[in-house]
Amino acid sequence: MTEQRHDEGGDAARDAVRKAWAELVLTARRTVEDGLVVGTSGNVSVRVGGTVLVTPSGVPYDRLRPEDAVGVDLEGRQLLGDLAPTSELPMHLAIYRDTGAGAVVHTHAVHATAVSMLVPELPAVHYMTGALGGPVRVAPYALYGTDELAENMLRALRDRTGCLLQNHGTVTYGDNLSQAYDRTAQLEWMSRLWLTAAAVPGHTPTLLSPDQLRAARDKLQGYGQPAD
Repeated sequence: MTEQRHDEGGDAARDAVRKAWAELVLTARRTVEDGLVVGTSGNVSVRVGGTVLVTPSGVPYDRLRPEDAVGVDLEGRQLLGDLAPTSELPMHLAIYRDTGAGAVVHTHAVHATAVSMLVPELPAVHYMTGALGGPVRVAPYALYGTDELAENMLRALRDRTGCLLQNHGTVTYGDNLSQAYDRTAQLEWMSRLWLTAAAVPGHTPTLLSPDQLRAARDKLQGYGQPAD
């Protein structure tokens, strides 16, 4: 792996970057395996201190090696690696600068992208909507890789941890890669659920109320095993 051009703590920092890059590559490969992206579409990033590790532009995820790690600072200046970062870097950096995100996942998931072409937000069809902060908004279309897209996305993400990008795909973020990926998977599943229910002739899907979503969100915060 190419060394960082700005030392952020010596061996411990380099070890943290190596581990984070390995997890990022596994997450990127999972987006392909789970059918959320095709080829090199979509991208993944994770923050390690002042460095944002990102998937490189146009490189198949199954070919990524430890020495292919790409890292930038919050202004987009490259700190690590020789490969060019993803073209969607402005979108990732906008999230890190605007939130406390630890990781970001962007996909071109089929069902979620289809929803982005039909409605201004994904209706509250399931209580997992609460895990994303409420009904998931659609950011107006803008050319990929542009500041305009990043700005549209941030507006759609207000008080949310995920959004849809019109005629494009999805963006979710979390404290870590596992949480960000889980939110992406849940968003795609809910999109498929709504499309399936809405397609039944003569029937309109029932939706959850704001009070029901708040109750679900509160309960989900305590979901799982207690922390050590």
